Amino acid sequence: MRLAPFAILARLRHSALLARLGECLPVGMMVILATYTLRDVDPLVWTSSGPVAAALAVTTGLHLWRHNATLSVFSGTAVSVLLQSAIAAAH
Repeated sequence: MRLAPFAILARLRHSALLARLGECLPVGMMVILATYTLRDVDPLVWTSSGPVAAALAVTTGLHLWRHNATLSVFSGTAVSVLLQSAIAAAH
Protein backbone atom coordinates (compact mmCIF):
# COMPACT_ATOMS: atom_id res chain seq x y z
CA MET A 1 0.00 0.00 0.00
CA ARG A 2 2.84 2.40 0.71
CA LEU A 3 4.37 1.91 -2.73
CA ALA A 4 1.12 2.41 -4.65
CA PRO A 5 1.28 6.25 -4.78
CA PHE A 6 4.87 6.14 -6.05
CA ALA A 7 3.94 3.63 -8.74
CA ILE A 8 1.06 5.85 -9.86
CA LEU A 9 3.21 8.99 -9.82
CA ALA A 10 5.89 7.28 -11.91
CA ARG A 11 3.31 6.69 -14.65
CA LEU A 12 1.94 10.24 -14.41
CA ARG A 13 5.35 11.91 -14.55
CA HIS A 14 5.15 12.32 -18.34
CA SER A 15 1.42 13.10 -18.41
CA ALA A 16 0.34 16.15 -20.43
CA LEU A 17 -2.55 16.71 -18.02
CA LEU A 18 -0.25 16.82 -15.02
CA ALA A 19 2.07 19.26 -16.80
CA ARG A 20 -0.90 21.51 -17.64
CA LEU A 21 -2.10 21.46 -14.03
CA GLY A 22 1.39 22.44 -12.92
CA GLU A 23 1.18 25.49 -15.18
CA CYS A 24 -2.36 26.56 -14.25
CA LEU A 25 -2.57 25.91 -10.52
CA PRO A 26 -0.12 28.61 -9.38
CA VAL A 27 -2.10 31.23 -11.31
CA GLY A 28 -5.36 29.93 -9.89
CA MET A 29 -3.96 30.05 -6.37
CA MET A 30 -2.86 33.67 -6.87
CA VAL A 31 -6.34 34.62 -8.13
CA ILE A 32 -7.96 32.98 -5.09
CA LEU A 33 -5.51 34.71 -2.74
CA ALA A 34 -6.10 38.11 -4.37
CA THR A 35 -9.88 37.68 -4.26
CA TYR A 36 -9.74 36.67 -0.59
CA THR A 37 -7.53 39.67 0.22
CA LEU A 38 -9.69 42.20 -1.63
CA ARG A 39 -13.11 40.99 -0.43
CA ASP A 40 -13.34 43.36 2.57
CA VAL A 41 -11.55 46.37 1.11
CA ASP A 42 -13.53 49.59 0.80
CA PRO A 43 -11.98 51.43 -2.16
CA LEU A 44 -13.30 54.77 -0.89
CA VAL A 45 -11.52 54.55 2.46
CA TRP A 46 -7.78 55.20 2.18
CA THR A 47 -6.91 53.40 5.42
CA SER A 48 -8.53 50.28 3.97
CA SER A 49 -7.43 50.47 0.36
CA GLY A 50 -3.98 52.10 0.74
CA PRO A 51 -2.12 49.18 2.36
CA VAL A 52 -3.79 46.70 0.04
CA ALA A 53 -2.94 48.75 -3.06
CA ALA A 54 0.69 49.07 -1.94
CA ALA A 55 0.90 45.35 -1.17
CA LEU A 56 -0.65 44.50 -4.53
CA ALA A 57 1.86 46.75 -6.30
CA VAL A 58 4.79 45.16 -4.44
CA THR A 59 3.52 41.64 -5.11
CA THR A 60 2.93 42.31 -8.80
CA GLY A 61 6.20 44.17 -9.29
CA LEU A 62 8.31 41.52 -7.57
CA HIS A 63 6.60 38.72 -9.44
CA LEU A 64 7.14 40.40 -12.81
CA TRP A 65 10.75 41.16 -11.93
CA ARG A 66 11.89 37.95 -10.19
CA HIS A 67 9.25 35.38 -11.31
CA ASN A 68 9.23 33.97 -7.80
CA ALA A 69 5.75 33.46 -6.33
CA THR A 70 7.05 32.77 -2.83
CA LEU A 71 9.07 35.97 -2.69
CA SER A 72 6.20 37.98 -4.17
CA VAL A 73 3.52 36.69 -1.82
CA PHE A 74 5.59 36.96 1.35
CA SER A 75 6.83 40.45 0.46
CA GLY A 76 3.37 41.71 -0.41
CA THR A 77 2.00 40.23 2.81
CA ALA A 78 4.74 41.89 4.83
CA VAL A 79 4.04 45.29 3.22
CA SER A 80 0.32 44.93 3.90
CA VAL A 81 0.79 43.92 7.54
CA LEU A 82 3.35 46.65 8.21
CA LEU A 83 1.20 49.39 6.66
CA GLN A 84 -1.97 48.21 8.37
CA SER A 85 -0.15 48.05 11.70
CA ALA A 86 1.26 51.55 11.21
CA ILE A 87 -2.20 52.92 10.41
CA ALA A 88 -3.72 51.16 13.42
CA ALA A 89 -0.98 52.52 15.69
CA ALA A 90 -1.54 56.06 14.39
CA HIS A 91 -5.24 55.99 15.29
